[in-house]
Amino acid sequence: MAGEDGEVGRCPIDHALAIFGDRWTLLVIRDLMFRGKCHYSEMIASPEGIASNVLAARLKKLEAHGLISRHADPENRKQIVYRLTDKGLALAPVLVEIVRWSSAHDPGTAAPKAFLRRAARDREALIRETIAAAKKTRR
Repeated sequence: MAGEDGEVGRCPIDHALAIFGDRWTLLVIRDLMFRGKCHYSEMIASPEGIASNVLAARLKKLEAHGLISRHADPENRKQIVYRLTDKGLALAPVLVEIVRWSSAHDPGTAAPKAFLRRAARDREALIRETIAAAKKTRR
């Protein structure tokens, strides 16, 4: 992709797709960001039915790219807690827009009406609150 200065570099969309451009990766990010999930067992129970090997691979990929971190659960040292990093949290505006786009173009999507109203009325505040809520699970 050529920039304004005519310089050719890696396409930013290609770069993003290489990291989180498949269904399962975005659903893992969704679970961490919007649904407060932080344990493997919670993510494997998501209604889309991700396979355990796929979930494990996506978690490793997201960690390798710095979008999530993994830590021992302070309440149960045998469990791992997954958390979005600041880099991962920076995807909040993208996910909000994906929800809005999908809701506008597919009447079968099940986005909460309150979320959609809030995104239309005060998108920036919704994004700030989404990030703040996701950060609470990082503690």
